[in-house]
Amino acid sequence: MQERERVVYHLVTGKKMALGQIISFDSNQKNSLYHFFFEKERLNSKGEDFIRIMEGHYTADGLQLDKENAEVAAKYVGQTIRAIREVIVEMVRLQEYPEYPSRLSCLYAAKSYQDALRWKDIFDSYHRRVLQLVKLRVTGAIFEGDGSLLPKEDGVPFSRKIEQAREYWQGNIHNELPELLINGRIEVAEIMEEFPG
Repeated sequence: MQERERVVYHLVTGKKMALGQIISFDSNQKNSLYHFFFEKERLNSKGEDFIRIMEGHYTADGLQLDKENAEVAAKYVGQTIRAIREVIVEMVRLQEYPEYPSRLSCLYAAKSYQDALRWKDIFDSYHRRVLQLVKLRVTGAIFEGDGSLLPKEDGVPFSRKIEQAREYWQGNIHNELPELLINGRIEVAEIMEEFPG
């Protein structure tokens, strides 16, 4: 982690940024990752959540789900396993690396234009709409991690996921999927690209 001014690259996905815009990210501010994983509710057209769906559709012959309920269940499970991953990663950060920016209270960036384009390809593959690629000037904490080291979205024991989180917080060793977590004073220095949407 470095505490100095640096120039980084950021993919804008929610609301377009403006040249000269200042963003102050501190530990009390939650990012879109936090809002998506911890506040998004998954309900069917009857207002039932995953647990009510499971209770109401389990019979002696097994689980009987229609298309809508199967989609709600799949989205809930996907969101939940990612939320568990982020809770484990945050728990390890708070215990062992409290000086690093939180993944739940930061902007994500790339240290090079090429890395940012690589992330754009990943976003595109998930149909996540990218509005802009911007250059940011950051004065604050920066952690360089490798996203490939994050705990996996699988059924391994939590003890293994904790070990994977420790590997992640050791920093970008393998450079497979480099990502920067940034906070502090962030200024939009240049709008590099606008993407059609």
